[in-house]
Amino acid sequence: MPTVKPATLFQFLNEFIILLLGALLIVLAISGRIGLPGSPFALALLGLVLIYWGIRALLRKEAEASRQQANLRAASLVVVGLFVFAIPFLPVRYAETLLELAGGVLVLRALVGSVLLMRRG
Repeated sequence: MPTVKPATLFQFLNEFIILLLGALLIVLAISGRIGLPGSPFALALLGLVLIYWGIRALLRKEAEASRQQANLRAASLVVVGLFVFAIPFLPVRYAETLLELAGGVLVLRALVGSVLLMRRG
């Protein structure tokens, strides 16, 4: 029976948390219980921070073995950041759709990241 390193288990736990976060965003968007904050500046700032964080992660040097996972994490941060950034600037009727898309990106990222972790072994 192969042994699993604690670092790999921790990475699987991280992917599971991202999956739950994405599912939560989707459920909140579908339920319609989410609204725009009083200050759209905060939401735009959060989107910019996510985009910046993702770009920084894309530019960081990684070992070749984990480069695919790092690119996946960084690209998903940028895409989610773009969706979050767009919410205060588009009509309110698109807010739920943008949240669903952001949640879908996170769920997809978690699933693909888990597959990459299993392939890496």
